[in-house]
Amino acid sequence: MPTLRQLQYLVALEDTSHFGRAAASIPVTQPTLSQQLKELEGRLDVKLVERGKPVRLTPIGREISHRARRVLLEVTEIRQLADLSRTGMAGTIRFGVTPTIGPYLIPPAVVRLHRDNPALRLYIREGIPDDQFAELARGTLDMVLAPLPVIGSGFHIEPLFRESLSLVGAPDHPLFAKKNLKAADFAGQPVLSFDRRHHFHRQAESICAELGAELMRDYEGTSLDSLRQMAGSGLGLAILPELYLRSETGGEGMVKRFVIKDWSATRSIAAVWREGAAFSNAFAAIAEVITAEAREMLA
Repeated sequence: MPTLRQLQYLVALEDTSHFGRAAASIPVTQPTLSQQLKELEGRLDVKLVERGKPVRLTPIGREISHRARRVLLEVTEIRQLADLSRTGMAGTIRFGVTPTIGPYLIPPAVVRLHRDNPALRLYIREGIPDDQFAELARGTLDMVLAPLPVIGSGFHIEPLFRESLSLVGAPDHPLFAKKNLKAADFAGQPVLSFDRRHHFHRQAESICAELGAELMRDYEGTSLDSLRQMAGSGLGLAILPELYLRSETGGEGMVKRFVIKDWSATRSIAAVWREGAAFSNAFAAIAEVITAEAREMLA
């Protein structure tokens, strides 16, 4: 029978399509990984790997790798369940968060969580939600905080809160001189956003279509801070979340909100984890803390 380690090597090879990168991701030496995969092929009496450039799995290799992922996830859940039964709210949770939420909402939540659960550790990684949902499905992340909608299946989705979005610009923007601003006044106005891989980009694109504004393609931010700074310099307008505008990290020091009589926008934030995860109760408790912090900031 295959060993769990051999199944892990096969999954790593499918993820990377490269023996060296697969070995480094585990980590083991490349000869060890190659030898163990050959042994796995021998045990199963089937060819799993097409050794070329790039390396690919055979059709049966892909099917076995798909099933191996489920086996490895189940083993991880068994270990976590055992840890949880001994320690309660403890251990390390791999937590994914989008850069449009993490910098201003997670710090106060971490303070509260550590105060109440000193044995709990959060390994926090910022990233693009679509990519992090894929990592969640693979088991390399345990929980993700992201805007709705969620892409993928097999997830528990816990809606947490809704926040408004504001259109902002440099304080000396000509439109601030106009009274009773309407959506039509923003037709043709340049609007900054993240690159197209981000959910925030897609929402900005939808808002621009609604207002008749122009989404800028040449200047894309990598954080809410960069959007605020570019907008403050007069490069274009920006769409910023309410919590960011109320936070110490963000604020309205260099930009001003437009009050638009006939327009408003919001987004919904959710916590996401795998259905049936061993740490589901812990994830739900973390989600409650994040919601409480958000509500305090929005009060």
